[in-house]
Amino acid sequence: MRVDELLHRAWLPALSFALVLGAIAWLNPRAISYFGFNLMLNLAVPIALATLAQMFVIAGNELDLSIGPFVGFVACVTATWLRDAPWLGAAALLAAIAVYAALGALIWLRDLPSIVVTLGMSFVWQGLAVLLLPKPGGKAPEWLIATVGWKPPLVPLPVVAAVAIAAIVQFGLMRTSYGTILRGSGGNPAALERAGWSLLKTKVVLFALAGVFGVLSGMTLIGITTSADANIGSGYTLLAVAGVILGGGEFVGGRVSPVGAVIGALTMALAASPLLTFMHIPPDWQVAANGAILIIVLAARALVTRKEATR
Repeated sequence: MRVDELLHRAWLPALSFALVLGAIAWLNPRAISYFGFNLMLNLAVPIALATLAQMFVIAGNELDLSIGPFVGFVACVTATWLRDAPWLGAAALLAAIAVYAALGALIWLRDLPSIVVTLGMSFVWQGLAVLLLPKPGGKAPEWLIATVGWKPPLVPLPVVAAVAIAAIVQFGLMRTSYGTILRGSGGNPAALERAGWSLLKTKVVLFALAGVFGVLSGMTLIGITTSADANIGSGYTLLAVAGVILGGGEFVGGRVSPVGAVIGALTMALAASPLLTFMHIPPDWQVAANGAILIIVLAARALVTRKEATR
């Protein structure tokens, strides 16, 4: 990926985030504080983790429509089995990651459309979550509540966690040789196969990574909310896709940006509730307003990309 393209993928998400944050600061200056950031970005970390899970799948030219229900399933496991029977809960979460990896293998070996496969799995995860927790309840393990409730000095935990997650994934996917291979499975699979690399293995690894980050997202979410609901992750699928695309990712070509995806997730977290609340938009209209904000930002990105392409 060229240097100018990397810069393009970095500054556009950052500009979108700055505009949303600037609007919040103008509407309510008191929100720009340690407590304000901690409150506004409280749910940003699970959204960022789910966005990165979606990013790994998109990096392989696939799309995951089951990440939201999967996060909900993980949340139910965390609030029940992981608390009451830790070994059983841990085994269930590891098995869920293995299922995700198996989905990658199935999609590749049978040449199945990922949208159809993951859509079917979304109903499976949703059904398992309902069976496990028919009504809202359960409770997060105490160690998990303490972890996500930690308050570092000077900088709120959501900001620290977002920076750390973005840096780790950016290095692993963009700066290592195997990260290049993983991205190459979506960018130029034919060349990768000619070089002797297994596309099946890369597909399995990408989906396994998606499962890992989906598990982390669900666990973090329950650490924040302290109790679970089978539908708790229902909106995460669209938020994750929006975060990846807003962060400079594309559906084809293996073109993704971990830093941009995290910034995109933070932007969606701020725009989804704090900004619209400060604008006094009724809750019934907030979903439509949030969609309008996303369309405007993506339209601006497409316009800038088109102008740079014609130079």
